[in-house]
Amino acid sequence: MTDHSKHMREALPKTAGIIRLLSERTINRIAAGEVVERPASAVKELVENSIDAGSTRIDVTMIDGGRTLIQVIDDGRGMSSEELLLAVERHATSKLSDEDLVNIASLGFRGEALASIGAVAKLEVTSRERGAGAAWSICVDAGTKMDVKPASINGGTRIEVRDLFYATPARLKFMKTARTEYGQAGDVLKRLAMAHPDIAFSLSDGNRTTFRAPPTAGLTEDARLERLGAILGKEFRENALAIDAEREGLRLTGFAGLPTYSRGNAQHQYLFVNGRPVKDRLLIGAVRGAYQDYLARDRHPILSLFLEVPSEFVDVNVHPAKAEVRFKDAGLVRGLIVSALRHALAEAGHRASTTVAGAALGAMKAQTGHTSGLPWVRQAERPNLPKGFSEVVNQVYAPTGQSEGLVFSDSAQLKLDPKGAIDQPSAQFVQETSTENFHSFTDDKPQSFPLGVARGQVHATYIVSQTEDGIVIVDQHAAHERLVYERMKAAMDETGVARQALLLPEVVELEEGPAERLLARVDELANLGLILEAFGEGAVVVREVPALLGKVDVKGLVRDLADELTEYDQALSLKEKLEEVCGTMACHGSVRSGRRLNVDEMNALLREMEATPHSGQCNHGRPTYVELKLADIEKLFGRR
Repeated sequence: MTDHSKHMREALPKTAGIIRLLSERTINRIAAGEVVERPASAVKELVENSIDAGSTRIDVTMIDGGRTLIQVIDDGRGMSSEELLLAVERHATSKLSDEDLVNIASLGFRGEALASIGAVAKLEVTSRERGAGAAWSICVDAGTKMDVKPASINGGTRIEVRDLFYATPARLKFMKTARTEYGQAGDVLKRLAMAHPDIAFSLSDGNRTTFRAPPTAGLTEDARLERLGAILGKEFRENALAIDAEREGLRLTGFAGLPTYSRGNAQHQYLFVNGRPVKDRLLIGAVRGAYQDYLARDRHPILSLFLEVPSEFVDVNVHPAKAEVRFKDAGLVRGLIVSALRHALAEAGHRASTTVAGAALGAMKAQTGHTSGLPWVRQAERPNLPKGFSEVVNQVYAPTGQSEGLVFSDSAQLKLDPKGAIDQPSAQFVQETSTENFHSFTDDKPQSFPLGVARGQVHATYIVSQTEDGIVIVDQHAAHERLVYERMKAAMDETGVARQALLLPEVVELEEGPAERLLARVDELANLGLILEAFGEGAVVVREVPALLGKVDVKGLVRDLADELTEYDQALSLKEKLEEVCGTMACHGSVRSGRRLNVDEMNALLREMEATPHSGQCNHGRPTYVELKLADIEKLFGRR
């Protein structure tokens, strides 16, 4: 025995190595630690109890981030004195019936969570059973249960949790600031409110109500979208695509944002299984797989999806806090999510999010506010827009007689003002041909086409078209790049991914688990052009790779794929590499910035965009065009 080992052995308590039973109080506190990690965990359990009790209104109050007080009041069916006694006991629950651990149809425990919370705090439960003439109350102090006593409450249940974790001081050290804990609880409540639009929710810090979600059932044809709009904002409602798909007894519903309406993190992805909010890696990976063709890796869609599956198809008890679930057929679930989202995105066609126009108007407000000093113009955050962008719009829509150079006539035809050429390069329209060419499209009516009729080109890079009630500015390179990319994808789907054989097959050493996951997906990888086989334990041999990749680091590619399968259960890396190559090829094969287009070429590009799915964003999720309504532009000049 080394000196170090001897020292460690001497440092152990004298009782070390002796097996003994823990006390009931210690057991309860250990169990409570698995369920109640932080104040938000307690809020989640208590609110789920209220939902299971058939409540139509649930009000939550948190003081000091939940450390001093968590109060949950509902108008549910309530409990009798006998049920109160059982509710605070361990392993007592209304969730299970007939000892069935599979068919779980409710959210929370009327017993297990209360026992866990009561083991680490001061808990008081007051309830009045629906139709009963009296109310009852019971207290639990750090696991010590008191007697049931008469109380006063009109109906439903009121639960108060005071001094959370006072019985386990070590847990207090890991609590964040009161504001952070309060915010976490707010996120929990928002998720539950999304899943139950027929219930009214509120959250207060004791001084003011910071979240309120009135019931939306019956207000509109789609109560869920109404509730989501109230929580996620009006912009989500305007840029959300309806999802409704069914496969082999599984149904996916909800709403997903357009690719151009995205965020820099995945915190705005709300996923539910049978009404239960989850943060499951399988579901997150499926969402990422569905959007991978439309967003850069550092961008994430905003969505709220609800998966309904038979209770025997899913195990909700694989995680202590029920944040993750396990499906009987994970591939079926993944396929349903990916296909449903991609179908909805394809149906959206060339549509881009309304926030693109808002950003453009914000940039112009900032510029005009600086130069004109008009009282109605406000300063706004300026996004990265083309230089001279606002000057072009201002020039096009300036009142007749106030601009020199280009004006719109009553017939909406673009003409050259005989007074002289524009002396500001940022507002100069480049003419490829003479004015006779304009007669080939001036008879077209803008309202005939969603993206309007081409009226000119700016800096040999941006196409300006007129719609029925506004203008559209198109980035010709980004738009054509997307069109070429979609053609290449269609060609790959028809003919498959071309492969090239390696002169010397490459052996890649892996751990046994990742190697097995790769070998389980050999058929899918073969469709992507990667041919590999087993090569002993924990190793694979690669014989062919996708020809598109050219000279590639085979070992690095295979290890990346193994990591993807471990984290997301999807071979995303190879797909993304292929799409990146296709995107690069599309970039080099598309209309370049700086190329002057004639009118027919500009209109042909607009018409192809209208007919091509996903043309509203480039391969990285950035918009290919900006649409500005005439009413919004008029506001910039104080006309409205």
